[in-house]
Amino acid sequence: MSDKKFCIFQISGGLGKHIAATAVAQVIKRTYPDRELIICCAWPELWSNLPFVHRVFPLGNTQYFYSEYVDGKDSLFFIQEPYFTTTHINKTHKLVESWCMAYGLEYKGEQPMLKINFEQKKAIRNFYERNFEGKPFLLLHTNGGLFTNERPFCGSRDMPIEVAQKVADHFKKSHFVMQITRPASPKVEGAFVRNEQLSNTELVGLVELTDKRLLIDSSLQHAAAAYGLPSTVLWNATSSVIFGHNLHTNIQAKEKPQKSLPGSYLFDYQFDANENEFPYEDEDLGDLYNIDEIIASLESQSNTPKKGFG
Repeated sequence: MSDKKFCIFQISGGLGKHIAATAVAQVIKRTYPDRELIICCAWPELWSNLPFVHRVFPLGNTQYFYSEYVDGKDSLFFIQEPYFTTTHINKTHKLVESWCMAYGLEYKGEQPMLKINFEQKKAIRNFYERNFEGKPFLLLHTNGGLFTNERPFCGSRDMPIEVAQKVADHFKKSHFVMQITRPASPKVEGAFVRNEQLSNTELVGLVELTDKRLLIDSSLQHAAAAYGLPSTVLWNATSSVIFGHNLHTNIQAKEKPQKSLPGSYLFDYQFDANENEFPYEDEDLGDLYNIDEIIASLESQSNTPKKGFG
């Protein structure tokens, strides 16, 4: 057996889950500092600059992995799916906490971490700053999930366009307003719209340039947490208890009408929406949130991280 010892951490799923997983990876490394941390994941570009990671493998591209890290090797494996833990299904703990508990790890408040290298930062900054016109930067992330999703609106977590437009109208004179959305989704009038597929490094890297952020339950609210940037996050049918971050102002939509949810199994509303079980009517969408509460939250938003956030 080789003298080298390893921890193998496998992550599947979406971009936001991968960002959240960087906190779990830190716990693994803290618990086993003498072991090299090996990551197997769907989005390897988010991990390559993290100092506590030894090597990253894209899922499906793991040549010679068995002989290098499994056969006769001193390796510990962290591959269980956190979404199917009791605490996650019962919505009693944050995702990262449930993840650590599934592996028997002690969570000590570790937060997600992102590191974009100098050349990547420079390219992102050069592209966006030429549009700022000296104004501070307000980011609206209205539609998340898979870029290939052809639905204009995903009821479980997308931001109603009526809400985004009112916020943009309020800030358009004082701020450079940008919208991140999907190609099929409606555009915010007067905003700088990015609805083409961005690289993951550009997508998360641009968050560092922002002064104010109105986000949804998607990857950028995790990215903002990784940078320690308090944001206003809107929640439709998903839960801020398990997916949210305490440094953000998490605003839940108005109470959902009671539904029996006949097609739901372990979770009430899926990330990509249960269309036949959507709890709101079309005319409700513009009234899901108190606009004054959102604007007040954004007006008071500071880029100074809150102490002791988690």
